[in-house]
Amino acid sequence: MSTSNKDPSPDRYHHGDLRRALVDEALVLLAESGDGGFSLRELARRVGVTANASYRHFANKDALLQALASEGFRRLSAAQREAEARAEGDEKLLAGGRSYIRFAHANPALFRLMFSVIPPHRREDELREASRAAFETLRQAVSRGWPGGEPDPDSVTRAALRAWALVHGLGQLLLDGQLDWLEEDPLGLAEAVLADTV
Repeated sequence: MSTSNKDPSPDRYHHGDLRRALVDEALVLLAESGDGGFSLRELARRVGVTANASYRHFANKDALLQALASEGFRRLSAAQREAEARAEGDEKLLAGGRSYIRFAHANPALFRLMFSVIPPHRREDELREASRAAFETLRQAVSRGWPGGEPDPDSVTRAALRAWALVHGLGQLLLDGQLDWLEEDPLGLAEAVLADTV
């Protein structure tokens, strides 16, 4: 009987939730590369499976990037909801806005992927739904804080778009380094501007 010191073949690697593992590791690779400059083969190797195994979940790199962007929107929505839940009264919308800016600051490559790498006309169902749900989180926050009773849906949507433009613009300026020359703490400056505006 012969023995071998070789590691088991990746073909025999069993994974409880391979899709989740691929997405989680791809998020790490995205943060490391800064621009998604990695291959599905490299990702599969990092997770410990064959490239063929990864292709069962993602037909190509574009499909993987769409899954990452979808996950980004879900995480952004969750961060906003958690921040709002910890705040009181009129501070809820401001807390959600701060969480948006902090998410952008903490996840620059993912944030850019979510908003600029995949144009809306190329988005698959999962990404379209995740991005819509993220906007709905903001709409609901705006609606809950509406002064003077029940607002009409169009007014809420327009107010939510104004709020989104503000936090997204501040987040993008922060990521692009456009606030660096103004203050030692660009994130703190962005949050202060938001607080002055809301």
